[in-house]
Amino acid sequence: MKSKSWLSLEERVCVVTGAAGGIGAQIALSLAREGAHVALLDRDRSACAEIVDRIRNEGGKAIAIGCDVADKASVAEAAHESERALGRCNVLVNNAAITLRGALLELDVEHWDRVLAVNLTGALVCAQAFGQQMRAGKSGSMVHVASIAASSPIPAGGAYSSSKAALAMLAQQLAVELADDNIRSNAVSPGLVRTPLSARYYDDPAMLRARTRMVPSRRIAEPQDIADVVLFLASERSGYVNGQELLVDGALGRNVMALVPRPQ
Repeated sequence: MKSKSWLSLEERVCVVTGAAGGIGAQIALSLAREGAHVALLDRDRSACAEIVDRIRNEGGKAIAIGCDVADKASVAEAAHESERALGRCNVLVNNAAITLRGALLELDVEHWDRVLAVNLTGALVCAQAFGQQMRAGKSGSMVHVASIAASSPIPAGGAYSSSKAALAMLAQQLAVELADDNIRSNAVSPGLVRTPLSARYYDDPAMLRARTRMVPSRRIAEPQDIADVVLFLASERSGYVNGQELLVDGALGRNVMALVPRPQ
């Protein structure tokens, strides 16, 4: 799609889960625009296929695969299909996630289990399946999309926050365990991001102003802001970055004391 870039991701096989929309779709598009060959995984295969069409129309190479990351057999089949079509995986972006709201004392355990099955166990299952391909090639990069919620609890979002905190630790654990295979593992934790799922929060001008004031960078992130950091961690330009969690939140997480009311 373009001449050799600074990131040197050309012809790298990259797998993105939860790629049907929002942050995942933007990561897939951005990887393809850097010349990577991209497998888009999601339960909504038809939405992935639309993004694949965009990539191919721009001259890129990509495939859409229907996959439920909470189903080990589905992930195994997706790994085989991706390898058959594109070759051995070089980069895995664990982005698939769901959220189910509810206070912990009243939360149905079935809801808790479902959130962890997708957000945490799904990431592990994908790391196992695609990590074996990386191990065969003695190199690779895993990028796990966590959240600012991993370190800042969300009211009525305990299952999601807990799953993302565990995902951030999973990234560190994999970095240590896969070191001898030359496979890196890092996490990216977005803050407030405008996506189709969060659009309702920003359609209200008053809500948009209030949220923007909380962020020192004075704007709400777009999916491209997250994709840019993911691409850096996927590339060899970050070759000595391993086992880290990078906050991509416009310094929102560092702004607590500025939000505390004080006398004039």
